Amino acid sequence: MSAALAAFLDAYADALRRHLNSPSQAGLGEGYELGRRALVEGISLLDLTENHYRVVQATESDTADADESAKHAETALEFLLQTLAALDIATRGYIDGTRRAEQQRSRIDDLAGRDAFRTALVESLQDGFFVADARGTIIEVNSAFGALTGYGASELPFPLPHPWSMPAGPRYPDLGSEAQRFVIPVKHRDGRTVWLAVSTSAMVEPEKYEQIFVGTIRDVTAEHDAQARDQAASRLATAVGAATSVVEVLAVGLDELRRTVGAETAVVMVWPNRNTGPETYISGAEGVPEGSVVDARARALLDRARRRPARSLFAIPEGTESSEGIVAPLGETGDASLWLRFAAPRAVSAADWTLFSLLIGHLSLAVQRARNFDQARSTSLTLQRAMLGPIELPPRFSVHYEPALPPLEIGGDWYDVVPLRDGTIGIVVGDCVGRGLSAAVVMGQLRTAARALLLRGAGPAQLLAELDTVASRIPGAMCTTVCAAVLDPVRGLVRYSSAGHMPPILADVGRPGRLLEGGRAVPLATFDTPRRPEATTALTPGSTLVLFTDGLVEQRGVDIDDSFAKISAVLADTAGKLPREVADAVLSRLRPAAGYDDDVAMVVYRQPPAALRLEIPANPDRLSAMRKRLKAWLAAAAVPHDLASDLIAAANEACSNSIEHAYRNGGGPVGRAISSATDLLGRATSPAAATTDSGLVELTAECDTQKVVILVADTGTWKPRSADPGPRGRGVDMMRALTEELEIDHSGLGTRVRMSVTLPAIKSPVANPLRGTNRQVSG
Repeated sequence: MSAALAAFLDAYADALRRHLNSPSQAGLGEGYELGRRALVEGISLLDLTENHYRVVQATESDTADADESAKHAETALEFLLQTLAALDIATRGYIDGTRRAEQQRSRIDDLAGRDAFRTALVESLQDGFFVADARGTIIEVNSAFGALTGYGASELPFPLPHPWSMPAGPRYPDLGSEAQRFVIPVKHRDGRTVWLAVSTSAMVEPEKYEQIFVGTIRDVTAEHDAQARDQAASRLATAVGAATSVVEVLAVGLDELRRTVGAETAVVMVWPNRNTGPETYISGAEGVPEGSVVDARARALLDRARRRPARSLFAIPEGTESSEGIVAPLGETGDASLWLRFAAPRAVSAADWTLFSLLIGHLSLAVQRARNFDQARSTSLTLQRAMLGPIELPPRFSVHYEPALPPLEIGGDWYDVVPLRDGTIGIVVGDCVGRGLSAAVVMGQLRTAARALLLRGAGPAQLLAELDTVASRIPGAMCTTVCAAVLDPVRGLVRYSSAGHMPPILADVGRPGRLLEGGRAVPLATFDTPRRPEATTALTPGSTLVLFTDGLVEQRGVDIDDSFAKISAVLADTAGKLPREVADAVLSRLRPAAGYDDDVAMVVYRQPPAALRLEIPANPDRLSAMRKRLKAWLAAAAVPHDLASDLIAAANEACSNSIEHAYRNGGGPVGRAISSATDLLGRATSPAAATTDSGLVELTAECDTQKVVILVADTGTWKPRSADPGPRGRGVDMMRALTEELEIDHSGLGTRVRMSVTLPAIKSPVANPLRGTNRQVSG
């Protein structure tokens, strides 16, 4: 037994004896204190109770009375219980503490289990999971988040701006206190762009009572790319939808394609046939020479690409990670290819290939559709041209047809020019009611009937009278307007009759045009007319006659008399222009800003002008003025420009020979100066050359319905031609080469040179689809 236990037991025994001898509250209090001492000193309950009963037994032996003995035992027990009271309180406190500790331990174990479950649950999510604080800093992510962005939990936290944010793109938004959903592009750690759908909810953190945001992210790149492809295809289809020619398709399609794929330039080459070079269309290289955009390497690539199977694309250079551009065949005919060149080499992803293939496919379909439209338009216009009238016209004529309807439709306006056996020329201009194919059918029947009547010898009035009968038997021909005329170029007369049609306009040289309003009556097949009227008007030399349909002068908001006045004013200044140029000038002057809203058919005729007679001093300085006068006269005579140039050169050579040879005794060095090729081109002679007025050269130019004749005469004698003229003396050969007939007469006084050409038939224009060789197709 230890000394502490022995001391405690002795103290307990003494205190118990005192209480037994004299029970009191102070004794009980002493027992309670001994109990607290036992708790502090670690006295066991067994040692305490054993010691208690030994003391009680020892004291009971001194008490013989039973009542006293019982009272003694009760007092002892009361002391023991008071001693044990302190131990009982401590024991209950210990038990309660132990219970609380066990409860806390159980709670901790439960929380640890729940954290493990939460962690496992979050990690099992296929979507990325994140927790952000109120400032937008990401403080927790799962493994899926790291896979989607390239930034995992080991690098937490991620403050704003987040490392995956696009430099120029949207950032993590100000979320506020409400749930939000949005889609943003992010830059993955490996450099690719990923589109993420983000869903967030706001909540309060239970321990710190701070607002946090819990969210998920999902990769929607495939959906975004698909939507972007659909939108790009829709934009491209809309852009090229209204185009009706290959040029128009490429003008809008290449520009849209280049912007969508982020290319710097887009080039298309088309090989229309085997005999010509390719046509080039370029977008995105404004102001840059074509040679620097499409060099020999690019041409070779495009030539190779067009031979590949349709819808096959390949990057250049092939087999590398970074590509300079994309090359592909365009269409399925093997005659066109496309090259998209990037501003800088870049990697082409699978999504890029899908987008490129889709857009190039749409462009190929648009080009093919435009080609089909071009072919149909060419067929339609060829048909209309055949229905309108002759392709070859007599000299001094020009015809023009401008449809107001879409090019694939043909209308009811027509013209016809018919050379007749007696040297006269029949002209018919008409306009059927309505538009489209039905009107064209009526027009074709009436034009054929009118041509047959002209060839049979019918005059204008008789022609319209018999057309009345024809029109009455053709459905839809009622109210057709027609103007018929017969020209007599030799006599200078025009006979005409009008069935409700626009009056012709006749302009004398240098004077405004005037309306020919005679011979007017009602349109065809409307009323029974006993006799259709006819009028005759003189055609002065060089005058211009214009016949047209109402589409030229009838415009919304414009008085028809004003339109007539405009035509008359234009004709006053066109006496020196070819008939084709007259037609262009009239159409340009009257064309509305939005274009004609009705078909226009027009015939222009130029009456042969009066003969040109010039007396030219035998001086080379006067040749320039002669050439200008002759050029103006030839234009008034409706001689085509290329033929007029030949005639001017031949006349210049004849006059030069007269000056040099006929008057060589007085000319001296003049003759040697003016025969040079320089003077033949109209340039000034050497200032050192002398001049003479010793004679005159006469030039006369005349024309009839078929020929132009130029006479050059002088009163001198030409120098005989040398057997070996050397480098000079080729003037006669030149004149013979530039004209059809050349006659040089030395038999009389002086020399006479007669040159003539036959005026060619005029080819009326046939519309073809616009094509070109090199085009910048975007603005």
